Amino acid sequence: MLGQRLKQVRLARGLSLEALAAEMGGIITKQALSKYEQDKSQPSQRVLHKLAAALRVKASYLWSEPAVDIEFVAYRKRSRLTRKEQERIQSIVGRALEERVHLYDLIQPDNNIDIPVQLLPVKIVEDAEYAAAQLRRQWELGLDPIAHVTHVLEAHNVHVLEVEASEKFDGISAVVRNPDGQVKAAAVVVRRGLPGERQRLSLLHELAHLVLDVAPSCDEEKAAYRFAAAFIAPATMIYHEVGTNRSFLQPQELLLWKQHLGISVQALLYRLRDLEVITASYYTQWCIIVNKLKWRKQEPCELPPEEPAWLHQNVLRALSEGFITREEAQDMLGKQFDIEVPLSLIERRAFMKLPLEERRRILAQQAEKMVTHYETDLAWRDLGGGDVVEYEE
Repeated sequence: MLGQRLKQVRLARGLSLEALAAEMGGIITKQALSKYEQDKSQPSQRVLHKLAAALRVKASYLWSEPAVDIEFVAYRKRSRLTRKEQERIQSIVGRALEERVHLYDLIQPDNNIDIPVQLLPVKIVEDAEYAAAQLRRQWELGLDPIAHVTHVLEAHNVHVLEVEASEKFDGISAVVRNPDGQVKAAAVVVRRGLPGERQRLSLLHELAHLVLDVAPSCDEEKAAYRFAAAFIAPATMIYHEVGTNRSFLQPQELLLWKQHLGISVQALLYRLRDLEVITASYYTQWCIIVNKLKWRKQEPCELPPEEPAWLHQNVLRALSEGFITREEAQDMLGKQFDIEVPLSLIERRAFMKLPLEERRRILAQQAEKMVTHYETDLAWRDLGGGDVVEYEE
């Protein structure tokens, strides 16, 4: 168990064996670390604590059994990732999901999971259209464009994770189950740095792999793509916005629909062909136009990528309610930050024992600090700067 845990955390931290040995001040060699990970030998207590400190975890964690089982949905068949890169990504995702489930258990222990994991049947590609409509109804999304795909997923216990990876990485999905096999959470994972329109469709493509039960005779990738496009742009919406039969499309129209629907021009054209709004031959003409305009790799009017918010919100909540320490919060978010931490009961009692004048002085200082922050915030907003950010890299 130690070996598996050690390797998972090391890879999740982005460290090679050599880099981890260096982090420990050279007290151990990378060959020795390799033996630990293969469970061929065990570290002494001194080395174990050095390992834990270098990896920013408690020593007990390295010996602990995972509280949940994480099941990864297979990489896409065309994936060119090496086994080593797959292990790295799965270690990052596994570690992140364990932390998030732990947060769930702290602040929302009775949270209901609303994810139909591989429960939506697809026998032919066209069935994915109905599966997307069914999930939209289940999640009460109506037929309007989805303003923020990431927020919709996070609101339904589907965590959105982004990893640093090469262009060879398309994405992956994961399901988290408790020892009884019940679903605790799920995740869709994409490469960091995608433009918003590609990011949104990729997230929904991975959602498809998560929720669809695709028959062996059906092309799973085509079904997943059809589901993603139907989820983000339902047929009824397309017919209303674009029409039911178009023989000619203006480039400006496509760019306007791109902004409105949050989908790339190329994906929109493919969607229009699937719904027979345009013919296959006209779709081919547009593919040639896209190449001539050099839109294939980079389209105009790129949308900004969406930012996941669940982790940030819930880490701050757990910190405010005293479930985790500042150090644990900073480790989960991967950054240092300046926030107020509530006083513990012992600290409050100590404060009340101070002389009255000293207590008034401390409270006055805190009030002055809050007023200064508020005035700075207002001044910044007047200059068009938006919210004041207190995070420090």
